[in-house]
Amino acid sequence: MFVGKYQNSIDSKSRLIIPSKFREELGGRCVVAQSLDKCLTISTLEEWEKFLGELNQLPRSNPEARMIRRYFNQSAAICDVDKQGRVTIPQELREYAGITKELVTIGNINNIEVWSKEHWEKDAFAQAGENMSAGDIDASAIAEKLEKFNF
Repeated sequence: MFVGKYQNSIDSKSRLIIPSKFREELGGRCVVAQSLDKCLTISTLEEWEKFLGELNQLPRSNPEARMIRRYFNQSAAICDVDKQGRVTIPQELREYAGITKELVTIGNINNIEVWSKEHWEKDAFAQAGENMSAGDIDASAIAEKLEKFNF
C-alpha cells in the first residue's frame, strides 16, 4: 500500500528518485502512465496487469471503450528502478504532466502519483470541480464528498 506525500525533484537525466518507503513494494520494475488528472501514475507490474484486465472487460465493439483502452495503453511505459531507487520518466510523459524540476509524489493506495509541484498546488483538488488548491482543503468539504459516495 502506498501512502504519504513527498517533495522531490527530477534530475537532468529525467530520473525521479522513488521515495524509500515506496521502493520495496514497487520492486525492480514498474509502469509509468498518464493519469486522468495532469499527473503520472506509477504502478507495480501486478497492479497494472490487474488494471489492464479490467480495461479488457470493456466491449471491443464500442468505440468509446476502445478509446479508453488506447488512452491508457499509448502512454504506458515499463520502466526499471535502478539500484539508487530512480526511474527514468519518458519525455512524452514529462510533457503531459508539466514536469520540469520540482515534484510532489504521493501514495494513492494502489499506485503512486507524480505531480509537478505547480500542478499539485493549483490543480490536485480542483479536478473534482471545486475551486480549491492543495492548501485550501477543508475537512468538512471532504466529509460532504464522502457522503455523496455513501461512505
